Amino acid sequence: MNSSSVTEFLLLGLSQDLHIQMFLFVLFLVVYTATLSGNIILIIASVCTPHLHTPMYFFLANLSFIDVCYSSAIVPNMLLQLIARKRMTFSACAAQLYTFLLLACTETLLLSVMAYDRFVSISLALRYNVIMSKSACIKLMACCWVCGSLLAALDAVFILLLPFCGHNVIDHFFCEPNALVKMACVNTYITEMVILFVGVMVLLIPILVILFSYTRIVVTIVGIRSSAGRYKAFSTCASHLIVVTMAIGPAIFMYMKPTSKNLEKQEKLFSVFYTVMPSALNPIIYSLRNKDVKRALWKLTRTRSLL
Repeated sequence: MNSSSVTEFLLLGLSQDLHIQMFLFVLFLVVYTATLSGNIILIIASVCTPHLHTPMYFFLANLSFIDVCYSSAIVPNMLLQLIARKRMTFSACAAQLYTFLLLACTETLLLSVMAYDRFVSISLALRYNVIMSKSACIKLMACCWVCGSLLAALDAVFILLLPFCGHNVIDHFFCEPNALVKMACVNTYITEMVILFVGVMVLLIPILVILFSYTRIVVTIVGIRSSAGRYKAFSTCASHLIVVTMAIGPAIFMYMKPTSKNLEKQEKLFSVFYTVMPSALNPIIYSLRNKDVKRALWKLTRTRSLL
């Protein structure tokens, strides 16, 4: 028997307790609403405000778009599981798995590109407009999507070709890669190595790019004589560092280690932190710590009120 013998999956979710399920439903509904509204507002502000038409906000708008899609691929079905149907067809699970992998891979690659953009802006300021031209930004963004789609397809194919031998109970709240691998009824060493390889490509390599970029940034900031100049340079990087920590930190714990059946509770908790929460917090972090974004949002609000 192979995976085709499984026509649908039963997802156990985060809890089997009815009261906890209702609490989680309200919590994640609020988080999802905040995610959609915050990221869509940030996209509108980046597109409709002329002084935000820079590489930094081009990438930020793309990050917000990814976060909207990322959250929408997981949270609506999670909400449905909490109040009603907990089953998912094999094809729906496969689609969710690939979409999750595509958006997760693309986002981590984009975060490394954003770190490179900050490095060029601070350390190579005089050449910034030449290096980060409009065409260069579009090519970098396209590269993130193409590489993300190829790596996601590699991961998804090896996972979905595993034989499940009729096992259809997923101890998770979505079709998560490690949860599916644990259901397989054969040796999964090759699939685990593929997941590890993809993890190296979309987690470790971006982390190395980010570390290199910020090492050079720190060297440049130390050389700035003005304390106001140092603060301004650091403040432009702080939001990005917080987002990187939230998004990539838990993901490294999940995918840069062998799968284990003894850490299922911890893995589900970490999954919430890198799938649901960053998408909701990203627009808040960038809005609170960025004067340009706050100014743009204020202008949009005033314009709407006048209309």
